[in-house]
Amino acid sequence: MENIPRRRVDTREYVDVLRGLIKEGKEVSMLVAGSSMNPFLIHYRDTIFFKKPDCALRRGDMVFYQRDSGQYVMHRILRVKPEGLYIVGDAQTEIEGPVREDQVFAIITRVKRKGKMIGPDDFWWKFFEGPWLCIVPLRRIIMWLYALVHRAPKN
Repeated sequence: MENIPRRRVDTREYVDVLRGLIKEGKEVSMLVAGSSMNPFLIHYRDTIFFKKPDCALRRGDMVFYQRDSGQYVMHRILRVKPEGLYIVGDAQTEIEGPVREDQVFAIITRVKRKGKMIGPDDFWWKFFEGPWLCIVPLRRIIMWLYALVHRAPKN
């Protein structure tokens, strides 16, 4: 494997540059940073590919938006209502919203997960945009049980 030089850059500055490319009609990619989209996307392991939305946003879409505070966030749409979008990370139980549609600047089109490129037709993509969204209140318990099972000593 090549030794590719890496350097840390300010996320806000980096995403500002990517937003400029998106406005030009390009699809861009970014390494996932943060744990709010666990277990689907893992911090510093997976990569997202995104572009400017070209159709109406819907439940299950993964979107990139900017909070009024200036913070950039990538989460999944739980509900689309007249007053805005209600959004939640895959690892979260607290729903954010309403988020104005003008705050959304990109939609995730595909991801590189565990080294494999996947898109909307993949089983795991459909699982997290479908059944996983239906059990938001139960996620904390499910994640706790999952962690418990995976920490158990193996004989």
